[in-house]
Amino acid sequence: MYNTANLANKAFVLSTWGPPSLYTFAIVLDWSNSKNIHSLCVYLHVRVCARINACVCVRPRMFARVKSKLKKHINSRQNPLQRKTSAPPTVKHRTPDTLDYSPSSSSTPVSGCSSPNDSLLSDSPVTTGLAHEVSPSQPPSSLRPSFLQPHCTPKYSVMCVGVCVGLVYDSQMLKHQCTCGDNSRHPEHAGRIQSIWSRLQERGLRNQCECIRSRKATLEELQSVHSEKHVLLYGTNPLNRLKLDNRKLAGILSQRMFVMLPCGGVGVDNDTIWNETHTSTASRLAAGSVTELALRVAQGELKVRLPYVSFQRGFCFFNSVAIAAKQLQHKLSISKILIVDWDVHHGNGTQSVFYNDSSVLYISLHRYDNGNFFPGSGNPDEVGAGAGEGFNVNVAWTGGLDPPMGDAEYLAAFRTVVMPIAHEFSPDMVLVSSGFDAVNGHPAPLGGYKVSAKCFGFLTRQLMGLAGGRVVMALEGGHDLTAICDASEACVRILLGTQVEPLSQAVLERRPCRNAVLSLQRVIQAQGKHLMINTNLLSLSLSLSYCLPRSSLCQSVFHSRVSSL
Repeated sequence: MYNTANLANKAFVLSTWGPPSLYTFAIVLDWSNSKNIHSLCVYLHVRVCARINACVCVRPRMFARVKSKLKKHINSRQNPLQRKTSAPPTVKHRTPDTLDYSPSSSSTPVSGCSSPNDSLLSDSPVTTGLAHEVSPSQPPSSLRPSFLQPHCTPKYSVMCVGVCVGLVYDSQMLKHQCTCGDNSRHPEHAGRIQSIWSRLQERGLRNQCECIRSRKATLEELQSVHSEKHVLLYGTNPLNRLKLDNRKLAGILSQRMFVMLPCGGVGVDNDTIWNETHTSTASRLAAGSVTELALRVAQGELKVRLPYVSFQRGFCFFNSVAIAAKQLQHKLSISKILIVDWDVHHGNGTQSVFYNDSSVLYISLHRYDNGNFFPGSGNPDEVGAGAGEGFNVNVAWTGGLDPPMGDAEYLAAFRTVVMPIAHEFSPDMVLVSSGFDAVNGHPAPLGGYKVSAKCFGFLTRQLMGLAGGRVVMALEGGHDLTAICDASEACVRILLGTQVEPLSQAVLERRPCRNAVLSLQRVIQAQGKHLMINTNLLSLSLSLSYCLPRSSLCQSVFHSRVSSL
């Protein structure tokens, strides 16, 4: 707890209830010193928020009432796994956050020109805020809780119910593998998610998360994105079909085409395996788990979560992230959803689903090479159509592997394109198609890029500064076991708020390569008429690394531009 000398006589712990993984504190404070009150509340928010079930700040004379209310609250809490239904809340659409644009601020919400390490956790509570978030040392009055206002004299206790990081994993997903049994011949195999799960257990991270039970997506949920024909073809197995209309199935199943793979197994094409017994169940579990937990995050039951699904575009049957976005729209009426896709392959399916939709901003960072890298789509000029024009952003890397894109290039993309556009959109929810095949360790046919696992952790930290921290990550691409385990561990540590190793000074001083600068300039030009931000300033910042002295000039220019807007 918080036991510094200046607060020793101001607070004391009355009692602790609940299981070891979830603590409840009651604190009695003397409201005569608002500065100490503010310091304590900031400490609680930053250091123990993920572990607090209820934190109550009250006057000493209300001790008896608070203790009884806390006991009643704890005894009446329901286990989320035992809830049968959850009524959708009224979602309030977010207005753009009030941010500190002063040149001395360590957060630069528009340009992102501050050092990446500014957003990482440190020992000082004052510097542990989310990236692009107001420093907790001086929060604006509009963002400050009412009990932190200097003039506030509360009459009642203030309760802050904590949230946690959710994680879903189902061993049934491991059964989606080729019937030949030789995983070495297939980049997509059960060892991928099994290795990640084992890594999280070894590092003690799994026990810090709330493990959520998976569920299969319903046929109706699948049809919110896919056609009925596609759903019946790939979403049913022999046992499921006994419950369906045989007349409808007869015509559809007769059109299903399979190919014999060189290994002796069966596939729907040359690189996508099919297991008649298990593939449909595994793919529906993946889609249903992403959807269910996205709904929980949106309703505040979970903070952020990372479902482990084993499908990648080119190998996939259902678009889990797109289905989750559709259900957030239909069931909770969430009007502004950001989808960030950093899989090295373009998400052509997700783009087509929301190409005419202005309520979903889709941003993809992928290898393009002028259309010569699979799947060949994702040109920067593809910006959306109709009502969705300007809500489709393709950061299409061109130039092959000379040199391969790495940390400096992805940091530049987030600094100049992703975060400025995301902040302007101001989403209510963030979904991440978290493919890790851009991580260093993948051969050229599967990516060939050199992005570090720590860099993906930093990018995750940046996204947590959006939508009030409502972030959903779904594992997709990635086949080198060491690479995807390292990247998954880095992201989970960031989600949990644990201490992480910062990016090295050499990485921060490195400028993006020429091919990356040209690629990002094409994106800025294509999106220019849709942005309020001066695109010339964005292009200028491409040549600047995080640690160059000129970066301060970039930062101040952006601040003055934003202030004028």
